[in-house]
Amino acid sequence: MEPASSCVSIHSQAASIVKYNGLNFAEWHEQIQFHLGVLDLDLALLNDKPVAINDNSSDDDVAFHQAWEKSNKLSLMLMRMTLGNNIKSTIPKFNSAKDMLKHVEENSHSECADKAQAGTLMSKLANMKFDGSCSMHDHVTEMLSLAAKLKSMGMDVNATFLVQFILNSLPLEYETFQVNYNSIKDKWNVFELHEMLTREETRLKRQ
Repeated sequence: MEPASSCVSIHSQAASIVKYNGLNFAEWHEQIQFHLGVLDLDLALLNDKPVAINDNSSDDDVAFHQAWEKSNKLSLMLMRMTLGNNIKSTIPKFNSAKDMLKHVEENSHSECADKAQAGTLMSKLANMKFDGSCSMHDHVTEMLSLAAKLKSMGMDVNATFLVQFILNSLPLEYETFQVNYNSIKDKWNVFELHEMLTREETRLKRQ
């Protein structure tokens, strides 16, 4: 297989491999092994780097060294291509595919993985939108649940920010509600806001 076609095959295989998100190592590892095996490129994962070749190296040694280098390069490429964007920056560069795989396994439930998951949860919380597919009660409850998960991971969401996240998630139908809320002097806590939004949903449905 020529190098160019190898890269094309790697790219094609990567598209069908689950993205590693810091918490799904077993599934990701299994798929990496399978796809590299299909391409006959798993040599570097199964063997340590061979000794450098020299003038006294046999043809078999030279061939094995070349095959290992190719496998290592493309294995590293495939693994990096299948890292989730939320965790790719937490994985350092490696010259050995075997070393990289070991590092990912050892850190699959580590602090860097927890930080990546926390970042994902925070992004979801900040960008949630109420689309009417569930009740307002369930919508706010889900946002409160995300905040609770973040708190359990050591990232406490400020109550004022949480109220703002909830208000920002509301559609245009709740514009009057938002204006009225911003005009009152005494702001509600998240539980009061939860109750008032549930009432507002009922009022809007009666119109």
